[in-house]
Amino acid sequence: MATMQTIHHHHHLHHNHHNTNRYPVIRAIQEIAIDAHPNQKTSSKSTRLAESLSNLLHLHIQGPAQKSLGNVCFEEKHDTPIASPKEDISDKWRDIHGSSDWNGLLDPLHPVLRREIIKYGEFSQATYDAFDFDSLSEYCGSCRYNRHKLFEKLGLHNHGYNVSKYIYAMSHVEVPRWLEKSHLLETAWSKDSNWMGYVAVSDDEESKRIGRRDIVVAWRGTVAPSEWYEDLQRKLDPIGPHGEAKVEHGFLSIYTSKSDTTRYNKSSASEQVMEEVKRLVQFYKEKGEEVSLTITGHSLGGALALLNAHEAASALPGLPISVISFGAPRVGNVAFRDELHQKGVKTLRVVVKQDLVPRMPGIVLNEGLQRFDDITGSLEWVYHHVGAELKVDVRSSPYLKHGFNLLGFHSVETYLHLVDGFHCSGSTFRSEARRDLALVNKACDMLVDELKIPHFWYQPANKGLERNAHGRWVKPKRDPEDIPSPIGEGHTLVVPLFLTDYVDVTTVVLFGI
Repeated sequence: MATMQTIHHHHHLHHNHHNTNRYPVIRAIQEIAIDAHPNQKTSSKSTRLAESLSNLLHLHIQGPAQKSLGNVCFEEKHDTPIASPKEDISDKWRDIHGSSDWNGLLDPLHPVLRREIIKYGEFSQATYDAFDFDSLSEYCGSCRYNRHKLFEKLGLHNHGYNVSKYIYAMSHVEVPRWLEKSHLLETAWSKDSNWMGYVAVSDDEESKRIGRRDIVVAWRGTVAPSEWYEDLQRKLDPIGPHGEAKVEHGFLSIYTSKSDTTRYNKSSASEQVMEEVKRLVQFYKEKGEEVSLTITGHSLGGALALLNAHEAASALPGLPISVISFGAPRVGNVAFRDELHQKGVKTLRVVVKQDLVPRMPGIVLNEGLQRFDDITGSLEWVYHHVGAELKVDVRSSPYLKHGFNLLGFHSVETYLHLVDGFHCSGSTFRSEARRDLALVNKACDMLVDELKIPHFWYQPANKGLERNAHGRWVKPKRDPEDIPSPIGEGHTLVVPLFLTDYVDVTTVVLFGI
């Protein structure tokens, strides 16, 4: 049985170099201020315990003494583009999409693959940037924008994708801080559900560039790796018809839970996403187009992405399916891993070496026990990672602090910064990296002070308050078009007309029809 390893090869695709560009085991971690509230006091004892755990896992957090930026002028980058020009990859999209498990493309990292990884990472980051985390908002747990405005509001319209559907999720088991809830329960938009992601599809221009019609599913994860590990290692539930493949029960609950008493989850996240993916695949295949499915997510979102891929591969055999995850935990056992492989699902896990989350669950009971198979036999309750791994290191960037920072290590923006600067193992940070450095500090404090970028700077202006006509500061009402509408209650009916054109036919209220 083959084991999963980081792939190290020389890439073989021809390219133009000018385009280069909370859980019982570690309860201490729960007490660390890593929940995006920088003013919260920390426990020095718990910090020391967590640091000891990190040292035990050989995460190399401190590393060598950090060098000064010296003559590096951050201001010089202000007048340069934040991305390299796009290039046509229609003749090599299958390799980039993982048809050969990214063999020869990861170390050194092929520039085209780097761009595509960052694109899907930004789709993952969008699920955080648009999410309403305000517990004093009646819409806490929803998306702040309707799907037609999402990419425009977040500056992602240049990627050439259109959002076709939002995904909502709930859970029938206790999942601490995985799902955000409003304190205003009587007026909250939902008492059970959260916006969990979206489905998008490439437009005509982007489809021509990338050589196929690409359907993307982006799953929202967890911002802080502080509390969501509780009970993670206690139960694996069977998935699929045979019962041999098993996955962590909390992940599966979020993916499959539904209730007739809820407004947004009369159908599960699984049913919502599969209905939309099947519809889009059928629509574009009937047009004679080549279609792919790319599923992405960070943290918990990466776990949901694998569950989604497992289901999609069973329902849509022959469809090229890839998972691009960031900081994702282990999800299931070896049989789950093997089923994904047999179904043709290609998985690329991007991992920051200092991030603890990819080592969970199964901090001890994991694929490392395979070396004892001759003695123990195959252990069905042992967690296994899936697919190829691209590992990046905080210490490689001269722009990042090298101290202990669990939240910063786990941040999507830290991941994307390190991918942008990665060339190959042991190399220095790419001087041609163009991604905006300020983005790293959106929801953490990872950038060195010399850059003078405020930490945790990404938030609504005045924390969402506006001055009314009388000069009083108030929380404004949401735009009616940005208020989430559950299926069956005044929702927008969207019908595909041409290859990527969608039109709002009407806003209807269904009266039991």
